[in-house]
Amino acid sequence: MPKTQTHTKAKAKTLILVFHPDLARSKANAALVAAANRLDDVEIVDMQALYPSGSISVDTEVRRLIAADRIVLQFPVMWYSPPPILKSWQNAVLTHMFYIAYEDEGRLIEGRPLLVAATAGNLPAAYAPEGVNLFALTNLLRPLQSTAHRCGLVWAEPFTVYEANRLNPQARDLAGRRYAERLRHWSAETASHPAGSATEPVAVEA
Repeated sequence: MPKTQTHTKAKAKTLILVFHPDLARSKANAALVAAANRLDDVEIVDMQALYPSGSISVDTEVRRLIAADRIVLQFPVMWYSPPPILKSWQNAVLTHMFYIAYEDEGRLIEGRPLLVAATAGNLPAAYAPEGVNLFALTNLLRPLQSTAHRCGLVWAEPFTVYEANRLNPQARDLAGRRYAERLRHWSAETASHPAGSATEPVAVEA
């Protein structure tokens, strides 16, 4: 598993922010991270490890977003929503960028592609009107789609993994390969986007 990165690579294009309460003990999300870490031009940040108290450095994370060409939010779904650390990140970072310093910060990431990668513990059939969770997993992710729309980010179809807690090593490896392939295709598709391009790397310290 990669160590938490505290600076932006000079060639980093895809920023993957991982919001997992304990990535070191994870299986499914750890497999996704390991697969993504083998790709070129990717920066992976374990947000919980970086901010164990939940107090997020706004300046650091704003600069990290501005430096990226595309953004991935990766997390396990917990009681029908992302972990609390993601909400803390939204409250601290996005509020500052789009309600306090829009001209200097928020507008600089408008037009950036955004991908959500979510793992869920249950079967796909459980996320349906006749299932125990009632709604499709994509519907449970709608608040993040609304956030993307509000921030001018280009929403992509989420990458999802079901039965995350039950996957055997082979299935986790397959999920990781699927994730890496999705990231490669998505990166190629979004290589040129009309707004908010990061033309120069921005140093990030944490």
